[in-house]
Amino acid sequence: MPRRLEVFDPALCCATGVCGPTSDPDLARFAGDLARLRRQDVAIERHNLAQDPGAFADHPAVRAELEKAGVACLPVVLADGRVLATGRYPSRAELVAAVGLPDPTVARA
Repeated sequence: MPRRLEVFDPALCCATGVCGPTSDPDLARFAGDLARLRRQDVAIERHNLAQDPGAFADHPAVRAELEKAGVACLPVVLADGRVLATGRYPSRAELVAAVGLPDPTVARA
């Protein structure tokens, strides 16, 4: 089962989405879900387009999504190197299924 997630975020000032004039509740929820998964020993890497553009160019799947749809494909979320979601942050249920954890395990904070 995959135990690794990679997140290729659009250009953001932070990974939580709570800074700036408006906050993104979907991004804040996603950040919380990733924190729960980290506590379950899931390896998570995040790349921000504004701070790490080379990671986007270096990853074949992400580069292909960018060539196909431009920055509208962001965020791109990969599970074990395979595309899990593009253009949106996946739900907790999608993340849990992608890494092979039972939902009650992740629900424990």
